Amino acid sequence: MARRFSNLHFGSLLLALAIAFFLWGIAHGLGAIERGFDIPVEIHGADDSLVVTDQSAVDINVRVMGSRAALRNVESGKLSYLLDVSGQKPGVGEYEVELSSRIELPGGARFVSHSPSRIQIRMERRGRKAVSVRPDVEGEPAEGYRLVGVRVTPGRVWLAGARSHVMRLSEMLTEPIDVSGLTESQQREVRAITGSGTVWMEDEKPVTVHIDIEAIPVAEGDAATGAEPGPQ
Repeated sequence: MARRFSNLHFGSLLLALAIAFFLWGIAHGLGAIERGFDIPVEIHGADDSLVVTDQSAVDINVRVMGSRAALRNVESGKLSYLLDVSGQKPGVGEYEVELSSRIELPGGARFVSHSPSRIQIRMERRGRKAVSVRPDVEGEPAEGYRLVGVRVTPGRVWLAGARSHVMRLSEMLTEPIDVSGLTESQQREVRAITGSGTVWMEDEKPVTVHIDIEAIPVAEGDAATGAEPGPQ
């Protein structure tokens, strides 16, 4: 037995040990691997008198390297990149992405690349304006009934947001209101739609829509259908 082992080259023994250690490391999650995911950008520090109207990236695509065990501890869903825009004036600001100083990874994991390397943020002064609310009505009442009118309470609401976007608006539509098949008056609470992420209602409460329905009088119904009057 001793003679058989004496014939083995010492280098071969070291190579066999290295291969065994490598395979053991892979089996136990110690081999270095790379993983990619997106981290959402969260803007903070903006002056209350300003509104963010555009940003060049809403997520940062990152590549992280580490052992399988370390990467299992990276909870990508809980990560976010806080972008401090304190002091920015109206217009476009450019910010360099610095991951290592903003996001902490578990031991054994590190960032190896990210994209984009810079983010541009456009800001505009805030404005406000009162506009009317117009109901967006769809459909027709049931046969023999008609829509008399639709009123909205309140009839005007205050908007706030990016000044240029707010000032160009004169009214807001409600979400669609389907009156198909109705046979009686109703009240519904619906949302008013701004149509822009840079404009919002100062009071986010729904508006109330009053839908007035009435039966068509028989005489009018006969005239509408072209029916001949009955014998007298």
